[in-house]
Amino acid sequence: MRRLAAALLTGAVLVGGCATNDEPSDPLQVAATLESATPAPSPDQSTTPAGTVLPLAGKATALAVAGGTLAVAVDQPPSVQLYTLPDTTPRTVALPAPAARLVAAGDRIDATVPTSGVIISIATADATTTSKTVDGGPVDTAVSGDKTLIAQRDAHSVRVGDRQVGPITSPDQVLVVGDHAVVLDRLRSAVFDLDPATDTLGAGLRAGDGATNAVTDRFDRVLVTDTRGGELLAFTANPLIMRQRYPVPGGPYGIAYDPRTDLAWVTLTEKNEVVAYHVAGGEPVEKFRFPTVRQPDSVAVDPGSGRVFIASADGQGIQVISP
Repeated sequence: MRRLAAALLTGAVLVGGCATNDEPSDPLQVAATLESATPAPSPDQSTTPAGTVLPLAGKATALAVAGGTLAVAVDQPPSVQLYTLPDTTPRTVALPAPAARLVAAGDRIDATVPTSGVIISIATADATTTSKTVDGGPVDTAVSGDKTLIAQRDAHSVRVGDRQVGPITSPDQVLVVGDHAVVLDRLRSAVFDLDPATDTLGAGLRAGDGATNAVTDRFDRVLVTDTRGGELLAFTANPLIMRQRYPVPGGPYGIAYDPRTDLAWVTLTEKNEVVAYHVAGGEPVEKFRFPTVRQPDSVAVDPGSGRVFIASADGQGIQVISP
């Protein structure tokens, strides 16, 4: 039986500046040369993917579900495909460049397009769009109270309303946890506490050896996949503390959370698998494991139906599983 590896970091590091390759003494920096972790390459498929596989024209870069609508971003041509299942004929929304992330926000999907400096909001009802120009390479967005938070990777900061908060080496995700936010920095494999009320950046902690993706759960935690270290991590904010560290072999990468069942769905790109962990207890407990499409980089859950969607970054389509 695999046991939980306890991990409370007692020496939280206050952020004093932006790490560079010339600052290997930074306690949050994994190595002298910074390089973000990427999904492990998938082998050729040896088993049939579970559930149903829908065709997809292009390689998926992001995935989200909002209001019963499945949104899939593809690289070429850059676009978002909207599916209102069981109808498998998508509506296509063109983008100026590939989306870095799709964020579900009520009855709309926000597509962040960092290379074009825009966030495009897509209404799921009629696929109409509105565009907001954001400098600094917007890669993620979230809402805390009356403030919009935008992770600006090229600007090394998070915009909170009209203010810039930083510096952060590579703010790749921003997640709201209660009245605070947590910023994931892939380059340094670290997380940072951010207070939107005061526009201040607080403590930072290492997040394994190569953190890549994160979600929040109903317990006000941030669940993080450590792709290089092969682990699932759990953090709380205010104060920022690592609460759990659990081994997940197989190249964990994509992650989604179902609040109805407390299942965290994690894709394992080294194995072409997705595994579901029940995360309401003292340590994760595996509940499901299914074979997937090749290169399963993206995963999302429909909170209404519990269906799980997995998108292939290798052009192998969209997988739909009803556990």
